[in-house]
Amino acid sequence: MAANRRPTLADVAREVGVSAKTVSRVLNEDGPASAKTREQVLAAVAKLGFQPNLMARNIRVGGPDTTIGLVIPDLGNPFFGAVARSIEDTVRDRGLTLLMGSSADDPDRERALTDKFLARRVSILMVVPSVGADHSHLKTHRTQGLPIIFLDRPGVGLSTDSVVTSNRAGAQDGVAHLIAHGHRRIGFVGDLPTKLYTRRERLTGYRAALQEAGLPYDRSLVTDAHDQHGASAATSRLLDLADPPTALFAGNNIVALGIVTELARNKRKDVAVVAFDDIELAEALEPALTVVAQNPEEIGRTAATTALARLDGDRSRARSITVPTRLIVRGSGEQPAPTLQEA
Repeated sequence: MAANRRPTLADVAREVGVSAKTVSRVLNEDGPASAKTREQVLAAVAKLGFQPNLMARNIRVGGPDTTIGLVIPDLGNPFFGAVARSIEDTVRDRGLTLLMGSSADDPDRERALTDKFLARRVSILMVVPSVGADHSHLKTHRTQGLPIIFLDRPGVGLSTDSVVTSNRAGAQDGVAHLIAHGHRRIGFVGDLPTKLYTRRERLTGYRAALQEAGLPYDRSLVTDAHDQHGASAATSRLLDLADPPTALFAGNNIVALGIVTELARNKRKDVAVVAFDDIELAEALEPALTVVAQNPEEIGRTAATTALARLDGDRSRARSITVPTRLIVRGSGEQPAPTLQEA
């Protein structure tokens, strides 16, 4: 056998001096084989470092793979990393392995990834839907019993289980917190694209907090960014307004990093900040960052337990589960409005 080639079933059979079918029977435990033959086959497998192709076997026998397919928009976002880790922790005892791919929030790329996962007959499919994606192509798989879970955002064209954050209520709580500290002009820096479900829900919560306080909605105070650099630029534009905001609400963790970077660069400790979603080292900032914290661990755990229940035969109606947020007060959101400071 060539040193640069992976060992095959035929190589194991040749090493033992039996047929490939006999090796297959031993490894898959689906036919008779003597104790001696079994011992020789397993010894050859260990010697050659042979790894059975479980995907090919599962397709051949018509069974599911022992994997979960997870499609997320961004492998670098720590929020999705925490969700994935929680899913993995929850399913590990069931002998399931998590496979993950990034759609980059592109519906075509998302479709290609889901098709690849379906081709390898995953036991569970989990998707963070991209803007503009249509999930009706998954109806047949759902009807045939494949557990399909939407995470963070609801899907389109398919009735199935979903697990999302209380985006609207959380944003309303965060903005109301700023209002309670005297702020009347509050900037909103949201994610892109503007049709993104989480962005729309959080902006709705922002507007609801203003309305509840009897404050007008000023479109000039609302802007968007999709990365840290863009959020820094958006912050600069807001602060350059003739009547600038005295407080800022960050629509997600990446945006929050851009905001605090820009404020630090300009030594602006007088602008209050509340961010939707927590970030690492939030307590190390000066002032420490007040956040509306999501619970990615609970989102992942809930998605995994729901999927496992479906795998075990739960055929009840599709559920939409909302995981609550919590306001964590650290200092940046408690900076009073300038009028209160002067009083």
